[in-house]
Amino acid sequence: MPNPAPTTPETQDATPLAVELDGVLARTDTLHEGLLRLLKRRPWLLPAVLGWSLRGPAFLRAEVARREELDVTRLPYDEALVSRLSEERAGGRRVVLSTVADRRVAEAVAAHLGLFDAVHTGDNPLEGPREEARRSAPGRPFPRTLLKALRVHQWAKNVLVFVPMLAAHKVLNTALLLQAVLGFISFSLCASSVYVLNDMLDLDSDRKHPTKRKRPFASGDLSVRAGLWLAPLLLGSGAAVALLLPREFLALLGTYYAITLAYSLYLKQVAMLDVLVLAGLYTVRIFGGSLAVGVPTSSWLFTFSMFLFLSLALVKRLSEVRRLRLANEEAAPGRGYMAGDYEQLAMLGVSSGYLSVLVLALYITSKEVTALYLHPERLWLLCPVMMYWVGRVWLLAHRGLVNEDPLIFALKDKVSYAVGLLAAGVLLAAT
Repeated sequence: MPNPAPTTPETQDATPLAVELDGVLARTDTLHEGLLRLLKRRPWLLPAVLGWSLRGPAFLRAEVARREELDVTRLPYDEALVSRLSEERAGGRRVVLSTVADRRVAEAVAAHLGLFDAVHTGDNPLEGPREEARRSAPGRPFPRTLLKALRVHQWAKNVLVFVPMLAAHKVLNTALLLQAVLGFISFSLCASSVYVLNDMLDLDSDRKHPTKRKRPFASGDLSVRAGLWLAPLLLGSGAAVALLLPREFLALLGTYYAITLAYSLYLKQVAMLDVLVLAGLYTVRIFGGSLAVGVPTSSWLFTFSMFLFLSLALVKRLSEVRRLRLANEEAAPGRGYMAGDYEQLAMLGVSSGYLSVLVLALYITSKEVTALYLHPERLWLLCPVMMYWVGRVWLLAHRGLVNEDPLIFALKDKVSYAVGLLAAGVLLAAT
């Protein structure tokens, strides 16, 4: 927008500077945020919400605002625009918040920012000539923001669908490999749908977090409205790919989505149950790979994965609790953990990690190994390799050097790549 021509204070008072709240002053839509919060806490109100919407946008905004109070102190405001409004008002210009948002929300924002001479909403429109303030600058490029919202880097978790085929030594079977690839794609699309939904439901807690507040929805780089169509689109795409695989895989994918949805809505707030669910979801991916390629998976693999992934889930929680301690905070918002849980989480996590190594050792002595490996005694080398990696991850976690997501840490850690290559070499030598 071109810079306005210089004006006198008298002219400025006659031509107020008006700004819209939704999408301009705040890089979000307060109606959609309110709806998400309301349905997260009281999902049984969905039929009522549909009825309110039939009576018009203003009625819907009023009903949502009456039941759900937004935390206006943490909305993603356009800081450059806020600075301009402050400068204009300091220079004698009349600044007005003129918005379609509900009056309760608008007045709360005005009280928080302290920038406005008047508040006008849909039921009390601003009349007469005025200058409309614009957003100071566009957000991040959409493709980059979209990829960040989908958390494409988290798709690395879904390589677990290839594990049953690898464990059965059928990696060279082209037909099975194609089925495993389809399983990977299906899980990835379904997981991204959950990530989008989870980030929209976690706006409040994410905005209080030092790093999560930069996520696309929390920061306003991606609108909540876009997320409302993106989540079902991803889920439908994942289900469509799953139709190319056995029916059992589609049923498992539906179970996976239901569990992850329950996790996003409630289970992640329950201490210990949350990490058990996370560990179980890793194991579900392995089972999904088994169903996708039609290769049975031994109970040894499931038991090993449960203990190992429980350990990694506890690493993630440990890093969050460590942040609480450093910030002198007592509890994590939206979680069931407190700063005093640090030592207990560490004990449980290390124990779980080394139990997975014990399961591996017991597997090496089982009859299944002799049927798959020509030199099973060489597999014993995997035990010290795993003990080193698990111990190192927890040592670094205590030092605060592990990212909150251990997967991201492993993907950036050269030592983890070296450990992976060494383990692959041991497996090849034993085959």
